[in-house]
Amino acid sequence: MAPSEKPEVDFQEGPAPTELTIKDVVVGDGEEAVAGGVVDVHYVGVEYDTGEEFDSSWNRGQSARFPLDRLIPGWQEGIPGMKVGGRRQLTVPPELAYGPAGAGHQLSGKTLVFVIDLLGVG
Repeated sequence: MAPSEKPEVDFQEGPAPTELTIKDVVVGDGEEAVAGGVVDVHYVGVEYDTGEEFDSSWNRGQSARFPLDRLIPGWQEGIPGMKVGGRRQLTVPPELAYGPAGAGHQLSGKTLVFVIDLLGVG
């Protein structure tokens, strides 16, 4: 059973990592997410530098269902292997998020932190 409350995203000290960082907060025991599959998730996203939240499915009151291959590379690399019922934190450098500064997205050039609850796969 996935955690049922919106997570707090802890502020991380020090410089932003230059590679994808994956940390399991809760290890699930359900079906495993696979590359190219579909995931049903609850998530919170914050900017690494400021800790400011920029997106949250929790705030909308409903989970989000996505094909992994339509998401940012950091999610495509960071979610496979996660099991339903788990909560995982991904720290995603710009190259695996929305690209370098000036790439046309409001989050371009930023390192992002996501806490993701995997609710279902398939």
